[in-house]
Amino acid sequence: MIRTFPSAALLSLLLASSTMLAQHTRTAALTETEADQIREASILPVERVKLYTKFLEDRAQKIRSLTPRPKSAQRVLKLDDVLQDFTALMDETGNNLDQYSDRHSDIRKALKTLTESTPRWLTILRALPGEPGFDLSRKEAIESGEELADQASRLLHEQDDYFAIHKDEKDQERNDDKKPIAPKP
Repeated sequence: MIRTFPSAALLSLLLASSTMLAQHTRTAALTETEADQIREASILPVERVKLYTKFLEDRAQKIRSLTPRPKSAQRVLKLDDVLQDFTALMDETGNNLDQYSDRHSDIRKALKTLTESTPRWLTILRALPGEPGFDLSRKEAIESGEELADQASRLLHEQDDYFAIHKDEKDQERNDDKKPIAPKP
């Protein structure tokens, strides 16, 4: 009996921690229309990044609209939810940027818009006074926004340099995962 208690306690602790970890990891909650638009743009990197930027702008404006409302439990829940969604969407955008960067996809047009938008989103997030019900979500959103801003800015400079050297690859979609086809003899 003594041996089973520590094992049961350990098992309970592991289950609880895995549940908390699973709750912390969140994917972006896209509407059906947004998800369809993302799917349709799956092979068009510039359009896909532009869509993510538009969806992030929509969430930022929602946060802005909730900010001046009177403090209430409902407002706290809504802000926490929108902030978590905003963070997940920024993280997903960053993952897409990583993928397009690895492929050397020319996404400079979309990156320009994204780099112009991120400071505005960070201003909205920083203007939101922290409250116990959503303060952690707000801090995570700010961190994610700073990371996305840095990533987009860095990638824009890298792409400017890359495409200055590789002028023949401008505006082309590349997939470096594919093996090159050997020329015919």
